[in-house]
Amino acid sequence: MADRPARKAPKLNRARVVRTQQLTPHMVRVVLGGEGLTGFGAGEYTDHYVKLLFPIESVAYPEPFDIEAVRRDLPRDQWPRMRTYTVRSWDPEARELALDFVVHGDEGVAGPWAASVKPGEEIFFSGPGGGYAPDPAADWHLLAGDESALPAIAAALERIPAGSQVRAFVEVAGPEEQQELAVPPGAEVVWLFRGGAPVGEALVAAVRALDFPKGEVQAFVHGEAGFVKEIRRLLRVEREVPRERLSISGYWRRGHDEDGWQASKREWNQQVEAEQEGTPASAS
Repeated sequence: MADRPARKAPKLNRARVVRTQQLTPHMVRVVLGGEGLTGFGAGEYTDHYVKLLFPIESVAYPEPFDIEAVRRDLPRDQWPRMRTYTVRSWDPEARELALDFVVHGDEGVAGPWAASVKPGEEIFFSGPGGGYAPDPAADWHLLAGDESALPAIAAALERIPAGSQVRAFVEVAGPEEQQELAVPPGAEVVWLFRGGAPVGEALVAAVRALDFPKGEVQAFVHGEAGFVKEIRRLLRVEREVPRERLSISGYWRRGHDEDGWQASKREWNQQVEAEQEGTPASAS
């Protein structure tokens, strides 16, 4: 078997923190800017995302920073940790990129950084990726997600034309985590407060109980992988929504950090598809 070509390192953007904003007790917005964002482009999709690089504090990296040199010369456990975040907004004229972070104290990598970062500090990231935007030709739109999907849901609501039928469900920990959103006329946004219940339990129940409007739906369902799987089954198997009308994937999975989830996500998705579509899972 021929050796696979080495994966090319992604192009990195170098950004500077412009300001931060405490949106709710557990949600912080970080706005990035600077000359390093010249040429950055986002706007085609409402679920654009970037991959942020967080250095390991005890590791000395080359200056100027060179991710290809890092991957070539350092062991993998010394590579910067990568975390994926949805673009909440991109202002090309001001050259400002807004990212929203869920913060739970010292838990995780990106959340503590967002809670403590100061204007002027720098960060590298790659992107943007993305693949979903509301289809103005859809008869109605279904949006459902937890906190991790809230930035993309908010961006989608801002893009959907006034008068469109929209049913949006957003699950957060409690009323204190609710945000003011720009909602187009005709859209219905329901906030679900989980309290001590498992993540996504209220979302699954709400989508299952929904009286689906007539016509063709376009659905965006993202967040914790467990509830995403259940809603996918409901839409694909029970409601027989065509696959091409769905943007649906797990942003994260309980019990896994991003490194672990990304390493297993492809296989997990294949297994879910095999279960729900009646097709064999592809060999990895």
